[in-house]
Amino acid sequence: MSERTERRQSSRALRGDKLDQPYEQRARFLPEVSLTQEAFGVLSEKFARFMGTAQFLIGMTVFVIAWVGWNVLAPRDLVFDEYPFIFLTLMLSLQASYAAPLILLAQNRQADRDRVALEQDRARDERNLADTEFLTREVASLRLALREQATRDFVRSELRSLLEELEDRALIRGAEDTAGEAG
Repeated sequence: MSERTERRQSSRALRGDKLDQPYEQRARFLPEVSLTQEAFGVLSEKFARFMGTAQFLIGMTVFVIAWVGWNVLAPRDLVFDEYPFIFLTLMLSLQASYAAPLILLAQNRQADRDRVALEQDRARDERNLADTEFLTREVASLRLALREQATRDFVRSELRSLLEELEDRALIRGAEDTAGEAG
């Protein structure tokens, strides 16, 4: 068996190919590009964001003016798109046909982010509401408990009345003691 045949069989074994199926060698004209959905989405958002800038609009305007100017003012043998500028129309239509889906993809991704942010806001608001209701119930229960407790003013007034009562008793005893000594 030749070395080439052995390499082919070992490569098939590594790839999991079966021996009863013919080996297909595909010619690749373009390099294989593998973009994840996330990477493609980020790329489309950057493209959509760029298309919404003044820089893009000014660049596109300069491009169209240059195109039309060249094809109107250039010598006849250098003109590549004669009036009514069918090739320019085709180029702009092609650009628009790619731009529209990319912009829609960017909008869908933004809508998804907005939906997630809205759900997070709603959950945070529900937690805040629950915390506020809990604190309201706690404050109400503290108020009810304080109604049964003596307040500072109540205790002061009770102490004043006791002090006055003691002073009155002391005056009465003092008067009795002086009366008893005099008698």
